[in-house]
Amino acid sequence: MGKGIFITGTDTGVGKTIVTAILVRALKLKGYDVGVMKPIETGGFREGHTILTRDCLFLKEIAEVEESIRVITPYPLENPLAPSVAASIEGIVIEVDRIIEAFNVLSARHDIVVVEGVGGLLVPVYKRYLLINLISDLGLPIIVVARPTLGTINHSLLTINYAKKDGLSVLGFVINYSQPYEQGIAEKTSPAVIEEMSNVPLLGTIPYLNEITKDSLDRAAIKYLDLRALALS
Repeated sequence: MGKGIFITGTDTGVGKTIVTAILVRALKLKGYDVGVMKPIETGGFREGHTILTRDCLFLKEIAEVEESIRVITPYPLENPLAPSVAASIEGIVIEVDRIIEAFNVLSARHDIVVVEGVGGLLVPVYKRYLLINLISDLGLPIIVVARPTLGTINHSLLTINYAKKDGLSVLGFVINYSQPYEQGIAEKTSPAVIEEMSNVPLLGTIPYLNEITKDSLDRAAIKYLDLRALALS
Protein backbone atom coordinates (compact mmCIF):
# COMPACT_ATOMS: atom_id res chain seq x y z
CA MET A 1 0.00 0.00 0.00
CA GLY A 2 1.04 3.58 -0.55
CA LYS A 3 1.46 6.23 2.08
CA GLY A 4 -1.78 7.54 3.54
CA ILE A 5 -3.71 8.56 6.64
CA PHE A 6 -7.24 7.46 7.46
CA ILE A 7 -9.52 9.91 9.28
CA THR A 8 -12.16 8.27 11.45
CA GLY A 9 -14.46 9.58 14.16
CA THR A 10 -15.92 8.65 17.50
CA ASP A 11 -19.37 9.09 15.96
CA THR A 12 -21.13 10.58 12.99
CA GLY A 13 -21.43 14.37 12.89
CA VAL A 14 -18.16 15.07 14.73
CA GLY A 15 -16.68 16.99 11.81
CA LYS A 16 -14.43 14.46 10.10
CA THR A 17 -14.72 16.24 6.75
CA ILE A 18 -13.60 19.60 8.13
CA VAL A 19 -10.67 18.01 9.96
CA THR A 20 -9.78 16.07 6.80
CA ALA A 21 -9.82 19.31 4.82
CA ILE A 22 -7.66 21.11 7.39
CA LEU A 23 -5.17 18.23 7.38
CA VAL A 24 -5.06 18.29 3.58
CA ARG A 25 -4.35 22.03 3.57
CA ALA A 26 -1.72 21.62 6.31
CA LEU A 27 0.12 18.97 4.29
CA LYS A 28 -0.12 21.07 1.12
CA LEU A 29 1.35 24.04 2.99
CA LYS A 30 4.28 21.80 3.93
CA GLY A 31 4.87 21.04 0.26
CA TYR A 32 3.24 17.62 -0.08
CA ASP A 33 1.30 16.59 -3.16
CA VAL A 34 -1.89 15.43 -1.42
CA GLY A 35 -4.61 13.16 -2.74
CA VAL A 36 -7.99 12.71 -1.13
CA MET A 37 -10.43 9.86 -0.89
CA LYS A 38 -13.78 9.14 0.69
CA PRO A 39 -14.35 5.52 -0.37
CA ILE A 40 -18.03 5.43 0.56
CA GLU A 41 -20.38 8.35 1.09
CA THR A 42 -24.07 8.14 1.88
CA GLY A 43 -26.71 10.85 1.62
CA GLY A 44 -25.92 11.72 -1.99
CA PHE A 45 -28.15 13.44 -4.52
CA ARG A 46 -28.93 12.79 -8.17
CA GLU A 47 -27.91 15.07 -11.00
CA GLY A 48 -29.24 13.40 -14.10
CA HIS A 49 -28.06 9.79 -13.99
CA THR A 50 -25.14 10.61 -11.69
CA ILE A 51 -25.12 10.38 -7.89
CA LEU A 52 -23.08 13.22 -6.41
CA THR A 53 -21.93 13.50 -2.81
CA ARG A 54 -21.09 16.75 -1.05
CA ASP A 55 -18.04 15.68 0.92
CA CYS A 56 -16.40 14.19 -2.18
CA LEU A 57 -16.92 17.39 -4.19
CA PHE A 58 -15.72 19.51 -1.26
CA LEU A 59 -12.54 17.50 -0.69
CA LYS A 60 -11.76 17.44 -4.41
CA GLU A 61 -11.97 21.25 -4.46
CA ILE A 62 -9.99 21.73 -1.25
CA ALA A 63 -7.21 19.39 -2.35
CA GLU A 64 -7.13 20.93 -5.85
CA VAL A 65 -6.88 17.54 -7.53
CA GLU A 66 -7.93 16.43 -10.99
CA GLU A 67 -9.08 12.86 -10.29
CA SER A 68 -12.55 11.71 -11.21
CA ILE A 69 -15.11 11.76 -8.43
CA ARG A 70 -15.49 8.02 -8.97
CA VAL A 71 -11.86 7.49 -8.00
CA ILE A 72 -12.21 9.73 -4.95
CA THR A 73 -15.54 8.13 -3.98
CA PRO A 74 -16.03 4.75 -5.67
CA TYR A 75 -19.32 4.19 -3.86
CA PRO A 76 -21.70 7.18 -3.66
CA LEU A 77 -25.01 6.17 -2.10
CA GLU A 78 -28.24 8.14 -1.91
CA ASN A 79 -29.76 7.03 1.37
CA PRO A 80 -28.32 8.72 4.50
CA LEU A 81 -27.82 5.41 6.29
CA ALA A 82 -25.04 3.04 7.25
CA PRO A 83 -23.30 1.96 4.02
CA SER A 84 -24.39 -1.68 4.24
CA VAL A 85 -28.03 -0.66 4.68
CA ALA A 86 -27.95 2.02 1.97
CA ALA A 87 -26.20 -0.32 -0.47
CA SER A 88 -28.72 -3.09 0.19
CA ILE A 89 -31.66 -0.75 -0.42
CA GLU A 90 -30.08 0.58 -3.61
CA GLY A 91 -29.11 -2.85 -4.92
CA ILE A 92 -25.37 -2.15 -4.86
CA VAL A 93 -22.68 -4.65 -3.92
CA ILE A 94 -19.71 -2.91 -2.29
CA GLU A 95 -16.51 -4.59 -3.48
CA VAL A 96 -13.49 -3.97 -1.28
CA ASP A 97 -11.07 -4.68 -4.14
CA ARG A 98 -12.53 -1.77 -6.08
CA ILE A 99 -11.86 0.58 -3.16
CA ILE A 100 -8.31 -0.71 -2.75
CA GLU A 101 -7.68 -0.34 -6.48
CA ALA A 102 -8.86 3.30 -6.38
CA PHE A 103 -6.62 3.98 -3.38
CA ASN A 104 -3.64 2.49 -5.19
CA VAL A 105 -4.31 4.74 -8.19
CA LEU A 106 -4.35 7.79 -5.93
CA SER A 107 -1.31 6.63 -3.98
CA ALA A 108 0.70 6.29 -7.19
CA ARG A 109 -0.14 9.86 -8.18
CA HIS A 110 0.41 11.66 -4.87
CA ASP A 111 2.94 11.84 -2.04
CA ILE A 112 0.24 11.05 0.49
CA VAL A 113 -3.48 10.29 0.39
CA VAL A 114 -5.84 11.47 3.14
CA VAL A 115 -8.79 9.08 3.35
CA GLU A 116 -11.98 10.02 5.18
CA GLY A 117 -14.16 7.29 6.60
CA VAL A 118 -17.90 7.14 7.12
CA GLY A 119 -19.20 7.16 10.69
CA GLY A 120 -17.09 5.30 13.24
CA LEU A 121 -14.91 2.19 13.25
CA LEU A 122 -17.72 -0.33 13.63
CA VAL A 123 -20.00 1.01 10.91
CA PRO A 124 -20.94 -1.91 8.63
CA VAL A 125 -19.64 -1.40 5.11
CA TYR A 126 -21.05 -4.57 3.58
CA LYS A 127 -22.73 -7.42 5.47
CA ARG A 128 -20.36 -8.20 8.39
CA TYR A 129 -17.43 -6.28 6.90
CA LEU A 130 -16.82 -3.18 9.04
CA LEU A 131 -15.03 0.11 8.45
CA ILE A 132 -12.20 -1.04 10.71
CA ASN A 133 -11.70 -4.03 8.38
CA LEU A 134 -11.37 -1.66 5.41
CA ILE A 135 -8.79 0.46 7.26
CA SER A 136 -6.82 -2.69 8.05
CA ASP A 137 -7.01 -3.90 4.44
CA LEU A 138 -5.76 -0.50 3.24
CA GLY A 139 -2.91 -0.75 5.74
CA LEU A 140 -3.31 2.83 6.95
CA PRO A 141 -2.73 4.51 10.32
CA ILE A 142 -5.62 6.53 11.70
CA ILE A 143 -6.39 9.91 13.21
CA VAL A 144 -9.47 10.00 15.42
CA VAL A 145 -11.80 13.02 15.35
CA ALA A 146 -13.77 13.57 18.55
CA ARG A 147 -16.31 16.07 19.80
CA PRO A 148 -15.41 18.39 22.70
CA THR A 149 -18.47 17.96 24.90
CA LEU A 150 -19.19 15.84 27.99
CA GLY A 151 -18.94 12.14 27.15
CA THR A 152 -16.08 12.51 24.71
CA ILE A 153 -13.60 10.81 27.06
CA ASN A 154 -15.59 7.59 26.94
CA HIS A 155 -16.24 7.72 23.19
CA SER A 156 -12.65 8.63 22.38
CA LEU A 157 -11.07 5.96 24.57
CA LEU A 158 -13.46 3.31 23.24
CA THR A 159 -12.48 4.19 19.67
CA ILE A 160 -8.75 4.47 20.30
CA ASN A 161 -8.53 1.32 22.44
CA TYR A 162 -10.59 -0.75 19.99
CA ALA A 163 -8.40 0.42 17.11
CA LYS A 164 -5.23 -0.53 18.99
CA LYS A 165 -6.58 -3.93 19.96
CA ASP A 166 -7.40 -4.58 16.31
CA GLY A 167 -3.82 -3.77 15.36
CA LEU A 168 -4.27 -0.30 13.90
CA SER A 169 -1.70 2.43 14.40
CA VAL A 170 -3.29 5.52 15.99
CA LEU A 171 -1.31 8.63 15.06
CA GLY A 172 -3.30 10.97 17.26
CA PHE A 173 -6.68 12.53 17.90
CA VAL A 174 -8.25 15.88 17.11
CA ILE A 175 -10.96 17.64 19.10
CA ASN A 176 -13.30 19.41 16.71
CA TYR A 177 -15.98 21.97 17.49
CA SER A 178 -18.54 21.12 14.82
CA GLN A 179 -20.98 23.44 16.61
CA PRO A 180 -20.34 26.72 18.49
CA TYR A 181 -20.36 25.05 21.91
CA GLU A 182 -19.45 27.04 24.98
CA GLN A 183 -16.18 25.87 26.50
CA GLY A 184 -17.01 24.59 29.95
CA ILE A 185 -14.96 22.52 32.39
CA ALA A 186 -15.52 19.29 30.44
CA GLU A 187 -14.32 20.84 27.19
CA LYS A 188 -11.24 22.29 28.88
CA THR A 189 -10.19 19.15 30.73
CA SER A 190 -11.18 16.24 28.49
CA PRO A 191 -8.35 16.46 25.89
CA ALA A 192 -5.62 16.07 28.51
CA VAL A 193 -7.42 13.12 30.08
CA ILE A 194 -7.80 11.37 26.71
CA GLU A 195 -4.16 12.01 25.88
CA GLU A 196 -2.93 10.66 29.22
CA MET A 197 -5.17 7.60 29.33
CA SER A 198 -4.72 6.59 25.68
CA ASN A 199 -1.04 7.44 25.31
CA VAL A 200 -2.00 8.99 21.97
CA PRO A 201 -1.08 12.61 21.19
CA LEU A 202 -3.58 15.43 20.82
CA LEU A 203 -2.88 16.84 17.34
CA GLY A 204 -5.08 19.89 17.76
CA THR A 205 -8.32 21.44 18.94
CA ILE A 206 -10.27 23.01 16.08
CA PRO A 207 -12.71 25.78 17.06
CA TYR A 208 -16.00 26.23 15.24
CA LEU A 209 -15.29 27.89 11.89
CA ASN A 210 -17.82 30.51 10.83
CA GLU A 211 -16.70 30.29 7.21
CA ILE A 212 -15.23 27.43 5.22
CA THR A 213 -12.84 28.61 2.52
CA LYS A 214 -9.35 27.57 1.49
CA ASP A 215 -8.00 30.65 3.27
CA SER A 216 -9.87 29.92 6.51
CA LEU A 217 -8.79 26.27 6.38
CA ASP A 218 -5.18 27.33 5.79
CA ARG A 219 -5.35 29.63 8.81
CA ALA A 220 -6.83 26.84 10.93
CA ALA A 221 -4.14 24.42 9.74
CA ILE A 222 -1.37 26.81 10.73
CA LYS A 223 -2.90 27.90 14.03
CA TYR A 224 -4.57 24.78 15.43
CA LEU A 225 -3.00 21.63 13.95
CA ASP A 226 0.32 20.18 15.13
CA LEU A 227 1.70 17.61 12.68
CA ARG A 228 5.01 16.94 14.44
CA ALA A 229 3.70 13.70 15.95
CA LEU A 230 2.97 12.29 12.48
CA ALA A 231 6.69 11.88 11.74
CA LEU A 232 6.19 12.20 7.99
CA SER A 233 9.26 11.72 5.86
